[in-house]
Amino acid sequence: MMRHAPRENHVTPLPDTIAVSSGSTTFAGGLATLDALEVESLVLNLDTSLKVHASHHFFNWSQGSLQSLVRHELLICVLGNCEPASFHVESFSSAALDLARFNGILRQDAGVVSQLVKAWEENHRRPLIQDAAGDGPLGSSTLARELNRIGASQLIAHGTCDASGRAASFFVFACRPGSAGAKQAYLVELLVPLLHAAWVRTQLNWSGSSASVKPAATNLLTSREIEILKWLYHGKSNIEIGMILTISPLTAKNHVQKILRKLNVLNRTQAVGKALALRILNA
Repeated sequence: MMRHAPRENHVTPLPDTIAVSSGSTTFAGGLATLDALEVESLVLNLDTSLKVHASHHFFNWSQGSLQSLVRHELLICVLGNCEPASFHVESFSSAALDLARFNGILRQDAGVVSQLVKAWEENHRRPLIQDAAGDGPLGSSTLARELNRIGASQLIAHGTCDASGRAASFFVFACRPGSAGAKQAYLVELLVPLLHAAWVRTQLNWSGSSASVKPAATNLLTSREIEILKWLYHGKSNIEIGMILTISPLTAKNHVQKILRKLNVLNRTQAVGKALALRILNA
């Protein structure tokens, strides 16, 4: 039965049975909401998640094939009991964003995470959809302002619980306005257990692994190219890199093109992922 009454804090609760009307087609809850390509993509993402064992794997997955199911500008991952000053946070994005800044905002304004988790728990631990504005859990926080600034003001949030019922991890997909609906929330509900397992694996300190780790490919790129690659990792554009390094945007662009050729990749996202894998960069 559909529930239409909005919550006072602007969180959109999901009905027990999701019905999304698209033209003359009505999608019922569950797998019936997905078409054949989406089901195939879901299976491929399940397989890909099992291969995630390091931060660069998670980066490539979340900003690669996972985007085919839940399109997002920024993925915020929180590990721990989600209480202020007692959790680990990491952000992933293929857009030109300063991820270190987002992580810093969340650490400084840790209460925002607690408020989001509380709203999720009040939503019976179902995925919640919320706009990063108004009177919701984010309120007028710095994070809300930053998300609105980058045009990713619609959020889908969902988490996992430990045996005592406390939040063990929490994931927030920051999306373009109007791109988060019942189907995307259902997909997030399916994907979050995979995200949790994969991301936890990236946090483990694998014993004895150092003996098999290959040395960093330090001779592959010049010191200038490594410097520029670090700024790519932090989401800087050619113009911003030029301003930081006191070079022209065209020179910065030429350096980026050389980096792509040397790493044998097609774009900046792949370059950062491969640099992490080769230990040219450290996550």
